[in-house]
Amino acid sequence: MSVVITTSSLTKTYDMGATKVHALQGVDISVSENDFVALMGPSGSGKSTLMNLLGCLDYILDGTNVSTMTDGELAEVRNGKIGFVFQTFNLLPRLSSLDNVALPLVYSGMSKADREARAQQVLADVGLGDRVDHKPNELSGGQRQRVAIARALVNKPSIILADEPTGNLDTKTSIEIMAILEQIHKQGNTVILVTHEPDIAEHAHRIIRLRDGKVESDIRNENVVTVDDPTHRYNQS
Repeated sequence: MSVVITTSSLTKTYDMGATKVHALQGVDISVSENDFVALMGPSGSGKSTLMNLLGCLDYILDGTNVSTMTDGELAEVRNGKIGFVFQTFNLLPRLSSLDNVALPLVYSGMSKADREARAQQVLADVGLGDRVDHKPNELSGGQRQRVAIARALVNKPSIILADEPTGNLDTKTSIEIMAILEQIHKQGNTVILVTHEPDIAEHAHRIIRLRDGKVESDIRNENVVTVDDPTHRYNQS
């Protein structure tokens, strides 16, 4: 498998008034194509900061140093190669599910009809083909997260970054969301998720633990947990 992400001595310091917080202190990781990685660690360990940086600020992506890119080039990379899933969904409240999912395609030059057709297909793939006209406040938490996942997938990115994707969901719904992420991984995508929940991390094939801004451990998961649920399928066709 080819390497798609490499960080070398990655650091991040926040200025908090008179105090400097060293969120990351020389992080070296390498992520290969079709990896399924969980980033874990206690609060303040740097896992969310690392996730944000992997969202295209300072590292090597597909052999290119993104720190040398222009803002326009970075936006194109984020829109085309990386799909983001957030704990708080980040959906626009006045837009329907269809319009929320189609939004990233506005910048692709695709016609409105083609954008809506693609968004409709991806919503169907995550089990929401009958909710395309619903606004976020008309959906459950799990359905909103599915819309967010569909939006992340609509541009057919190679990398999915998920920051606490089950953090606001109950156990049953969390399992459903992990089933979708598993299917995304099976289709060939690279998946990187941040979680503080050990049972969620066990779905990943590799677990990286951070502590005090440094990599504490980086191990292959020899006991991967899977969700055998044929009702949740993701098809990138």
